Amino acid sequence: MTEPIDWNDHYRLGHLPWDTGQPSSELLRVFSHYSVQRCRVLEIGCGTGTNSVWLAQQGFDVTGIDLAPLAIEQAEKRAHAAGVTVQFMVADVLAMPELVNPFDFFFDRGCYHAVRRTAPEQYATSVARQLVTGGRGLILAGNAKEPHVPGPPVVTEEQIRHDLGSSFHILDLHEFRFDEAPGVPERFLGWSCLIEKR
Repeated sequence: MTEPIDWNDHYRLGHLPWDTGQPSSELLRVFSHYSVQRCRVLEIGCGTGTNSVWLAQQGFDVTGIDLAPLAIEQAEKRAHAAGVTVQFMVADVLAMPELVNPFDFFFDRGCYHAVRRTAPEQYATSVARQLVTGGRGLILAGNAKEPHVPGPPVVTEEQIRHDLGSSFHILDLHEFRFDEAPGVPERFLGWSCLIEKR
């Protein structure tokens, strides 16, 4: 049995191999390509808030959630330093509180591929509850065609379609490479998955 990960320890020790300090280039590409209009956005697994802050700087109404209280503390400091307003909260994607207004879009860089190892069937229904009908989301996940240790957890195309298909239409699913992070020179192969709530 795998021991549960204490994500707070990663932030306490500064061991954040996924934290590039820059907004995700794939997020920027998707928002530009699909001309995503200003709306309410939920970032799942927001970490230190880099992507949430960038979204707020573009005029989006952003809420960021993370399981690690230390991540949320760092994210709040980042938003304050950037002079933007983002609502951050400590929350588990599989047991999210019922938020007052549903979201139009969500972004997940690496949360899905971590939680699906223990609860693959819960992720999609939990996230879908937070979205308007027709709401969209972008999930970035590790690709099983190139598993690495260390490296991100990985999933296959079949697993993605199975896990997400009951709650979402998959609009676009393609391979990409994660951005290089400090101290992690390899750009890991991933899946970029754009979905729409059924």
